[in-house]
Amino acid sequence: MILVALGSNRTGPWGNPRQTVLRALAHLDRGGLRLVAASRLMVTEPFGLANQPPFVNAVARILTHLPPEALLRRLHTIERLAGRQRRLRWGPRTLDLDLLDYNGLRRPGPVAPVLPHPGIAERIFVLKPIAEMAPRWRHPQLQRTAAELLRRLDPAGEGGEIA
Repeated sequence: MILVALGSNRTGPWGNPRQTVLRALAHLDRGGLRLVAASRLMVTEPFGLANQPPFVNAVARILTHLPPEALLRRLHTIERLAGRQRRLRWGPRTLDLDLLDYNGLRRPGPVAPVLPHPGIAERIFVLKPIAEMAPRWRHPQLQRTAAELLRRLDPAGEGGEIA
């Protein structure tokens, strides 16, 4: 299963964050990429840098014959089309696309992309959409479902709301 996280909290050339995430989903269904499923959009508080607007997040499941490196380059191209400028780590952005999992491949680095994405297990805004869209998915290293990992972070189920 190939999983991609989507997030936006700044208006850009594709519109407001919600419009940007929806347009990015459309880009994940062309040019050698096939969108299989997508979670509902979710509004979440920012991660890492608090003094910024909330994010609109989603997770997509795609199919592709591109290897992980080429897929990551394609994701970066889509980010640039949406007006992404890499300035401040965890800062506001028009679009952020992260390759979360590539068919269970385990690749610790240092060559990008590191797989699975090292932040999956600590991010409610990633786990909640995965739990909804792909309930049988298991973290390739931790061998836990997204719901199991989510319960550890958000026992009351309060993180994020549907957009």
